[in-house]
Amino acid sequence: MIALKSPWILAFGVMTVVHLVLNGAEAEPWDSITKCLLAPLLVAWVIEQKGPRLLVAALVFCFFGDLFLEFEDLFIVGMAAFALGHICFIRFFVSRGAIGQLKRKPWILAIYVVAGIAMIAYGWSGLEDGLKPVVPIYAALLVGTGATSLATDLRAGIGGLMFLISDGVILLGEADRIDKDAVASGLTIMALYIAAIFFLTTGILNREKVTIAAGHGFDPTIRTDCWPVFPDAKV
Repeated sequence: MIALKSPWILAFGVMTVVHLVLNGAEAEPWDSITKCLLAPLLVAWVIEQKGPRLLVAALVFCFFGDLFLEFEDLFIVGMAAFALGHICFIRFFVSRGAIGQLKRKPWILAIYVVAGIAMIAYGWSGLEDGLKPVVPIYAALLVGTGATSLATDLRAGIGGLMFLISDGVILLGEADRIDKDAVASGLTIMALYIAAIFFLTTGILNREKVTIAAGHGFDPTIRTDCWPVFPDAKV
């Protein structure tokens, strides 16, 4: 198991509670500020743990996504930032054998594809014309992260699923299927998103440390995007 006593991960936990309270109270701009601190705290923790650089990159893109989505005119830019984050997640899981696992368990991808199509179909008619070209692409990346993460690691797979559901709620709001300005909607989105990046991060770090403990820490086919060791890790 990964160590969860780092001041960075403890700060992430505190910031999660603070943000959700501020979000529920609609305390602007502090809810926005605390939201934008969540991913950077995980980045600091991953760097401290000498974790995969692709994970760092994915979380950095999540930070920019959080930031840009705070500005209504930059919604597409925020989606693009998150899309780049998903590309990093997918690339990481593919490098850890996700494609082979999906070939052995095709039902994982099939379920995610069906879920992605259903999500788009339900909200499609309510989307603004400017969103329609990008939503299917972004949904495909969500499906990619969800399927490859679950094929690689159960904990990370939970994170991938939470990401899909969180962004699915955003889609429903943008399509006027739910009230996107309701407090409950915002809390649901953020609680699921925070769980997503936490489970993805801890799942990836735990998997890497187990890999090292098994004696594969310096295998270039496994560790091409990571620092060479986890000197402070407690397995």
